[in-house]
Order: sequence, then structure tokens, then C-alpha cells
Amino acid sequence: MRAPIPRSRFWRVAAVTPPIAGLVVLAVWHGPDLGHVADAFQVVAWEWVAAAVLINLLSVAVRSTAWRIVLREAFPHTRLRNRSVFAAFCVGLLANAALPGRVGELARVAVLSRRVRRQGAWATIAGTVFAHRMFDVVASAALVVYVLYAARLPKWAVPGLAIVFGIGLGLLFAGLILARRRQHTVAEEFGVVRPMLTMARAGLVVLHRPAPAIGALLFQLSGWATQLFAVWAAMRAFQIEGSIPAAALVLILINLATIFPLWPGNVGLVQAAVALPLLSYGIDYPHGIAFGFGLQAIEASVGVGLGLAFLAREGFTFAMLKRMPEVTEVELDERVERIA
Repeated sequence: MRAPIPRSRFWRVAAVTPPIAGLVVLAVWHGPDLGHVADAFQVVAWEWVAAAVLINLLSVAVRSTAWRIVLREAFPHTRLRNRSVFAAFCVGLLANAALPGRVGELARVAVLSRRVRRQGAWATIAGTVFAHRMFDVVASAALVVYVLYAARLPKWAVPGLAIVFGIGLGLLFAGLILARRRQHTVAEEFGVVRPMLTMARAGLVVLHRPAPAIGALLFQLSGWATQLFAVWAAMRAFQIEGSIPAAALVLILINLATIFPLWPGNVGLVQAAVALPLLSYGIDYPHGIAFGFGLQAIEASVGVGLGLAFLAREGFTFAMLKRMPEVTEVELDERVERIA
């Protein structure tokens, strides 16, 4: 049984105020000297900031292309416009950057479902989002292996990377197994929700089609490589003469810090995750914190900017994004009752 979520705004605010207040106190007592952090922004090379933004934009385009390949296999007889897929992907980036939880994945499904006139399309699109994330697992696993061998890795980070590597491979194998299971087995185990699971499995079909799977994986790997160069360019913008292994370390740790979004953007946690490993590269903590804020702002400028640009066009508002998990849960319950 799940614990009930308070529906009163007062009780929701009361629930999150103590941990946020604790974080603020810790930041004031044990945080870096804000004057030194501000000094780091005085030497920013804005041409490198512009380069990092453009490279991030290219990364978004490449990764959305990987998702489009997955969608094409799931909807072989439906023509999905590139712009529609890109818009849904960008709205998802906006939701993940601005809201706690993985609301962006639900937003992707909601936005694209309006473009697919087919019963059960929402479940199939959800399956494609999961399949697309499986390619992320492969890319991040390759990056972890590279970091372990090439970067100056702090000892405290090794167990976390090992755990994430293991969980990622477990999810990948689970996705492959689910994609290959026969429908009658699913029906026997899940009964009334069989149609929904069948439609969701259609989104995973790319995982057992070698040619499109390799194509999607190559685009996703290219997207991660592009993002790696965006991090390197951001380091240059903050006068950090870091190598590619250092940029890879920052990229993997910033993704590790945002796996479970406890609050919007995990601001504060991300900066610490960036600054602490850079100490081994001779970058003082305040400078690393400033770079963490700058890097997160560069990445958010792309996701949030594009997301806002497409949000109204797709018939959504930011308030609707905030209610996305609640609406999705109600819709799922109604569909299960209808099938039963």
C-alpha cells in the first residue's frame, strides 16, 4: 500500500521545508566562500560558453534522432514528423530540468500521444522511452569504463560508479528479456492488463532488431560524445585546462547526481558532484562550484529554452507539466478498470 500524498499545498510545503532549510544551513556553514565563487565568473570566456551551448544543442538533436529510430520501429505504419518527435523530446528536457522526479519521461509520452491517432499509443510510446533509455545505459556504461581507466577518480566515487554500472546493466538485460517474452506468458501472469503490456512491449521491439538497434545506439553514443565535448568547452569557458578524461569524469558524475531528482535540477548537489572530483585536477573548490553552476546553466539553457519554445505549440502549459504524474496515475487507473 502506498503512502497517501498530501493534496493540500500547505502540507506539501510543510513536508519539503525542513530538508530544504537543512540544505541551506549546510550551504551557509560549510559551503564555499561566495566571494571566491563570484570571482570565477569574472574570467569567463563567453565565446566558449556560446560554443558549449551550440554543442549541447547538437547533442539534443542527435539524441532525439535516436528516439525517432526507436519510434519508427514501434509505429511502422504511422508517419511521425521529425519536428513532433523533437518537440516532445525538448518538452521532456524542460520537465526534467525544472521539476523534481522524472516528469520529463511522462511529458514526452503525453506530448507525442497527441500526434499518434491510435488506441493504446501512449503505452507504446512509454515503451519507446524505456527502450531509448536502455541505449543511454550502454553509452553511460562505456563512459564509466573509460573514466575508471583514464580519469583521476576520487576513491569515494568508485563504489557509486560501480553500483550505477551494475544497476544499468541489470536494467538493460531486463529490457531485452521483456522485449523477447512471448505474449501468452505475459497474459498468464498479468491477466487484465495484458493489452497495455502488449502495447508497451511494442515500444521495445527495436531491442531485438539488430539494424535499427545499432543505428539508434550509434546516434545515442554520438549524442553522449557531443555532450562530452560540450562539457570540455564549458571547462575552457571557466579557464579550466581540463583534459577529455576530466570532462568525462564531470559528465558521468553530473548524470549520477541527477538520476534521482530530489528537487528541481538538484541544484547544490550537482555543483558539489562537479567540484569535488576537480580537486584532484588542481581546481579549488569555489572555482569548481562556480563551474558547476555555469555548466548546469549552459545545459539548462538548451533544454529549458527549447522546451518553453515547444510547450505552447504542443498545447501544454507549465502547470500541466507539474500535474503530469497525478494525471497519468488517474488515466492509468481508468484504463485498467475499463479493460477489467
